[in-house]
Amino acid sequence: MDAGSETMNGTELALQLLPARYLDLRCRERLRGAEELRFRIGQAPMMLLHGSEIPFADDLISENDLLRILEKATGASLHTAAPALSRGYISFHGLRIGVCGSAVIQNGQLSGFRSYTSLAVRIPRECRGVCDGVLRQLNADGIENLLIISSPGGGKTTALREIVRALSSRGRRIGLIDERCEIAACDAGRPQFALGAHCDVLSGLDKRAGSMMLLRGMNPEIIAMDEISQAEDLEAVREIIGCGVGLIATAHAAELEDLKKRPLYRLLLDEQVFSRLLIIRMEQGERQYDLRRLGNENRGTAGGDERVPLDRLSSDHDKKAGAAPP
Repeated sequence: MDAGSETMNGTELALQLLPARYLDLRCRERLRGAEELRFRIGQAPMMLLHGSEIPFADDLISENDLLRILEKATGASLHTAAPALSRGYISFHGLRIGVCGSAVIQNGQLSGFRSYTSLAVRIPRECRGVCDGVLRQLNADGIENLLIISSPGGGKTTALREIVRALSSRGRRIGLIDERCEIAACDAGRPQFALGAHCDVLSGLDKRAGSMMLLRGMNPEIIAMDEISQAEDLEAVREIIGCGVGLIATAHAAELEDLKKRPLYRLLLDEQVFSRLLIIRMEQGERQYDLRRLGNENRGTAGGDERVPLDRLSSDHDKKAGAAPP
């Protein structure tokens, strides 16, 4: 068993945030396996399950309900969460809570919200074994720099977490930059998800600063990070690759062609940062994992990728543990 193998129960954490009227046994049973909970003023509360929104109660959400959820998530200190709210979300013990409402702009930047209209509570979940086929292929060829892509909510973070856990459990030294505090979901310094015995976690730090700290102080063999999305992240990636350290990362894109349409990702492809690409797709309510080897030519243009045969893992794991959330 992994060191730190006691893992968080994301559904139970989410239930702590809900109004009392949703805590009866019937609601608890309905919410089992939910990937997200969504609350919109004037609408019934919804849960996201296998890519579809389904109401889990019949009454309508009020702004007071939203405020109570946010108060619980911030320890009745919503004003102290202003820096996080300026990014459009807050974290609660590894749960990411997305926020929409009437924005307050100061000096051209979002500083908070005047009122709230909707919340999205993303529920992380451990799905052991979901990437076993991917890992067999990677291990057969030696660990190579890997980029994991899917549409939003497609299971990138879950796959990243499972790959980190498996590699760390096999003795690989992993440095994990958990910028949004949802991969490891550290609470009082202890990861709430099993990450193996050889993983060092930096939480709440941006990728550029985090990569420099890990490279200088922790001697990682591989650095893992979630959601490459801005120029500063590209600088972090270059530092890691320049030091000869392996890299596992995620990005928002449904297919390779989507990567090629965005300037930041075209640079990553053209610079040949990643030699492997894992595409996660939702097909008929189940996730499929498609591992490819990226070619050496025309990476930022059409072509240049070679498909690697890989068993389609759907899912027995999705069915047993619930579909892998982000």
